[in-house]
Parts: sequence; structure tokens; C-alpha cells
Amino acid sequence: MRRLTVVQVLPALESGGVERSTLEIAQALVAAGHRAVVVSAGGRLVPRLQALGAEHVRLPIGRKTPLVFRHALALRRLFAEADVVHARSRLPAWVALAALRLLPASRRPRFVTTVHGLNSPSRYSRVMTRGERVICVSPSVREYVLRHYPDTDAARLCVIPRGIEPAAFPRAPHPDTDARAWAARQHPALAPDRPLLLLPGRGTRLKGHADALRLLAGLHEDGIDAALWLPGAREAGREAYIAELEREAAALGIAEAVAFTAPTDAIARAYAAADLVLQLSRKPEAFGRTVLEALAVGRPVLGWAHGGVGDLLRELQPQGAVTPFDAQALRAAAHALLRHPPAPPATIPYTLRAMQEATLAVYAELADRR
Repeated sequence: MRRLTVVQVLPALESGGVERSTLEIAQALVAAGHRAVVVSAGGRLVPRLQALGAEHVRLPIGRKTPLVFRHALALRRLFAEADVVHARSRLPAWVALAALRLLPASRRPRFVTTVHGLNSPSRYSRVMTRGERVICVSPSVREYVLRHYPDTDAARLCVIPRGIEPAAFPRAPHPDTDARAWAARQHPALAPDRPLLLLPGRGTRLKGHADALRLLAGLHEDGIDAALWLPGAREAGREAYIAELEREAAALGIAEAVAFTAPTDAIARAYAAADLVLQLSRKPEAFGRTVLEALAVGRPVLGWAHGGVGDLLRELQPQGAVTPFDAQALRAAAHALLRHPPAPPATIPYTLRAMQEATLAVYAELADRR
């Protein structure tokens, strides 16, 4: 295949799943001998991107002001050298479309979008369905697009699930005494002699921390002296939310069994320390990478069966899929999974390499038509 120039556009390169996918595809492009360019307002991940051999062009194309469209002129010059433009967010997609219209039809690169999230349906969000190929990160996202934008040509949609690097989440013994001892050093609540529930996620109400607290209280009522670890919940700017959760834990009588901590870079080790991993997002997530990571390590997952999390649980570990917001069903499933953990999948079908290869195949197919 000839050498391609692919330009990915997104608001910034700070953190998050969209940013991670951007770097993963840039890495695959460079490894395959292509030119990878990313346009964003910058951020802490720029050095990592450049270390991969990709280029970064600093433009604040995610700033929500009409003046953002003045950057279409700079993008036009960049796009004139490109084979494919890949938009990963709504406002950058609108600016990219404006830039593409400034080029003669014969010189326009092909346009790809990825629907990373289940955004509120609107004319503004519709732009993510405008790609010549629209990548959906899960079957739930594809169904969401067709339900809310029924005039979308289904033939342009392709499902490319996100993936994990299996080597980063090696299978761990259960119990893993070394991991439990390490976890106990992170917080006094995480004593190695009590069952451990783990809910990783940012300190936001959407992650379902309150549901996890109520589940823990129910288990204590049933005589199971479990602990709950919430890595990532405690972060700057979320102090009021954490104080609210701490009051809730105290009211439920479980304060001494809950650990609210900052994010950990050793998340695979945290999974290994756990007996049960929770995924209780109140809003359906587009994919649910946590499910794959935990199952790869060999830990059962319990979660609300909606969005991408529901897709993965129904396929890979149906015992953990619970009707959304049914607290009694959640409690019963937790009992069952703690008492009789199901055998984890022999392999995880959704790998980083598979995601990278499928995405590059989309680029190659469109570039061949150019």
C-alpha cells in the first residue's frame, strides 16, 4: 500500500478514551510506514504522540466560539496534503468540514468520523454521521446512530470495537496474595482478609459510586464483610462530591470499609487484588474498556447491562449483566459472583492490534478510491 497521510482532529490531548484511541492509531500508522498528523489544542499527551513518530499541529479547534471556524484556512492547507481526515469530536468535525469545502473536490481527502460516545441527539451531534465511513465503537453505538439519525446510510457505518493490549493485563492467580498486600498498603480499608470490590473511574456522579456504596451496605447486611475501592474518585475539583459520598457511606454504616483514592497507574494490579470489579455507569457508555481489562486479568465483572458495557457482558460474561438500576438484582448477582466466580474467557477477542488493523483498513479502502 502506498504511503498515506492521515490527519486526526480532536479538541485536545490531555487524557481520556478519545485521546488514547488517537495515539493508538497514530502509532499504528507510523509503524506501517504512513504519515500520522494530529491537530488539537495540545496537552500533556503531545510529547508521547511525538515520541511515536507522529506530528502535532497546535490549533484550538475545540474552543466553543464561532471564531473557531477561522482555523479552517490553516486546516485547508494541511488537508491539501492529506489522503484521509479523521474527526473524533463534534466541533473539530464541523471545522474540518468547513476546511474540506475550501478545497476543490478533486483535491479533497476522504472524510472519516468515529462516534466515541452516545451524545444527545441534535443537529450539532449529527455531524458525526457525516463521514464517508462512520466508525462505531460498539454495536450499541451503531444502533444508537441508526435510531436517532434514521436517514444515515447504514452501509457507511462500520463497527470497530476498542481494544486492549493483552500484555498490559496479564492473567493473575485468584487470590493474588501479592496484589492484595499491595492494595492494603494503599488504604487501611483494603485489608487482605476481606472480599474486595473495585470500581475504577473518575470522580463524577455518572460513574455510579452511590450505587456501589449501597451495594456494599447490602452485602454487609447479608454478613459479607467486603471492602470497596474507588480508585480515581478522589481528584482535584471533586472535593464536594467526595464529601457527599463520604457522608453517604457514614449514613450507611460502611465508612470504614470504603477507600476513595486518586487514580492509580497500576490499574492491572488493582484488578488482580479485587474479587469483583464493578461497572455501574449511570449513563450508557459507548464501549466499556474496564470490562475487558478486568476479564483479561481474570476477575468477574458486575455491571448495568446497557450501552457498550451491556454488549460486552452479554457476550463474555452474562452472569454479570444486570438490568439497569435494579438494586436487588445487583445485590443477588454480587452474591453469586463472589460465591462462585465464573471462569474468565480463555481469550479476549477485542485487542488493540485488531482495532488498529481494522481502522487502517478503512483508511486504505477510502484512499484507494481517491
